[in-house]
Amino acid sequence: MFGLFGGGRWLDSVFRIGTIGIHLVVSTFVGLIIGYYLDKYLDTGPWLLLIFLLLGIAAGFKNLYSETKRVLSEKDKDKDQGGPDVGDDKPKT
Repeated sequence: MFGLFGGGRWLDSVFRIGTIGIHLVVSTFVGLIIGYYLDKYLDTGPWLLLIFLLLGIAAGFKNLYSETKRVLSEKDKDKDQGGPDVGDDKPKT
């Protein structure tokens, strides 16, 4: 991204990992808000709120899984190509 730390791959991985928490929170709140307004509009009590809250939480964890899998696959691909190993603190000899 910025040409730092091995062509920016390291920094891109850090940014992607940093967004995982944001994915969890945003998807949970989106489900909560949709469920709240549907309950308010349809007068169904807390049921749609709970259903959409659980769907939002599930979507957040699905995003967490997908993003983690993508970051790890890029790390393995970089390692196979001899690029910088993100998270490896040992100096290469």
